[in-house]
Amino acid sequence: MKQIVLASTSPYRKQQLETLGISFACHAPLIDEEKEKNPNLKAKDLALHLSHLKAKSLARNNQITIGGDQLVYFQGDILGKPGTKDKAKQQLLKMQGKTHELITALCIFDGLEPHSLLNVTEIKIKSLSEQQIEKYIDLDSPTDCAGSYKIEKHGIQIIEEIKTSDFTAIQGLPLLSLSKKLTELGIKIP
Repeated sequence: MKQIVLASTSPYRKQQLETLGISFACHAPLIDEEKEKNPNLKAKDLALHLSHLKAKSLARNNQITIGGDQLVYFQGDILGKPGTKDKAKQQLLKMQGKTHELITALCIFDGLEPHSLLNVTEIKIKSLSEQQIEKYIDLDSPTDCAGSYKIEKHGIQIIEEIKTSDFTAIQGLPLLSLSKKLTELGIKIP
C-alpha cells in the first residue's frame, strides 16, 4: 500500500485529513512559498501553482503526496494571512458587508503523476462595526488564516452567506473531492 504524505505543516489540514480515517505522515514542503508567489498569475492559477509545487517537492514513487494552497480573492486583490491583529482588522473592515472568493487548490501526486483539484467558495461577511470586528479577532486571533477568520471556530458569527460545492474546503482541504480522488487512486477510505 502506498504511503500518504501531506505536504503541509498546517494543523487545520492535518486535523481535516485525520477525519478520513487513513494513515498519513505530515512533512513541511521543500519550497520557499513567498519566493514562488508569481504576481503575474491570476488568483486561481496561483493557488494551483503553489499547491503543485508543495506536493511536487515531496513527491516520490510509490507514494501519494498531497499539497494544498488557499487564498482569498477580493475586489481584484489576493489577501494573504494577515500576521497581526491590526492587519486582520483591516482585512475584515474591507470585506465586511461584501462577498469574497475563498480559493482552495489541491495537487495530489500519485507517484510522480499530478492531479489537481480546485474549489471556489463565495463567502459574504456581515456588515459589522469596528467593535464587533475587534471582539471577533480577540476570540479567534485569526492572524494565521487567509481572510482573517476561522469559520470552524467563532468565525461563523461574522459570516452572512456561504455558497460552495464542498463546505470542508473552507478549512483548507476539500474533503469531498479529495476522498473521491484518493479512492480512484486505490486508497481505501473506511
